[in-house]
Amino acid sequence: MADEGAAAVVVPPAASVPDLPAPAPTASGRTPRGARFAGAAEEAVVERAAPEAGRPGDAEPAEVGRAVDLLARLRSEGRSGEAHALLTEVAAWEPARFPLLAERLHRAGLDADWQTLLWEAASLPAGRLVAAADALVAAGRAGDGQQMLRQGVARPPGEVGDAVLGLAAEGRHREVRVLLDAYVRARTPEEAARSAAPDPRRLVPLLLEAARGVSDERSWDLVHALRVAGFAA
Repeated sequence: MADEGAAAVVVPPAASVPDLPAPAPTASGRTPRGARFAGAAEEAVVERAAPEAGRPGDAEPAEVGRAVDLLARLRSEGRSGEAHALLTEVAAWEPARFPLLAERLHRAGLDADWQTLLWEAASLPAGRLVAAADALVAAGRAGDGQQMLRQGVARPPGEVGDAVLGLAAEGRHREVRVLLDAYVRARTPEEAARSAAPDPRRLVPLLLEAARGVSDERSWDLVHALRVAGFAA
């Protein structure tokens, strides 16, 4: 991932995606990433749908519409591998596009693909994950934003700790709070405690602050788990 270099490890949602072979790199030399990536037979299809690089914050309806139209055509033709490759590419688009993608996919009758897109987006770098969830919440799709965060914090505990340290080093304290709030809610106290391993001195206070924001019970459970793990709390 761009911030931490880690992909999410999540439990597949109900609308599962076929486990197909990973594709060869695209003409640009980049292989689509995502812990759940299912390969495509023709990467050129995805390349034609991908937005131009270097256009941050661009949420143009035309490009979103073209991608959704292409996805609908691939599904109608039974080309599921290429459809999933397209979703993997779209998951890496700018966070501002997610609300529009949700709307267009629903309008096209592709709600299962929206769930797959949320699942793929869970492997985004931590900062982009929070930004995408924020965009969904701001657009009135709080449930989708919370789902994205829950799936995004299903990474190994050490990777979550590294992600938090990376955000903190960049001064992105609000993102740290959002990420850890989702983390201590979704994971067991024992898992949360293990995420302190990369730097207990810095991570233990942040984890405890997040747990206190959930409940006194969660805070005490985390204190106990941290002590058992050998980290002073």
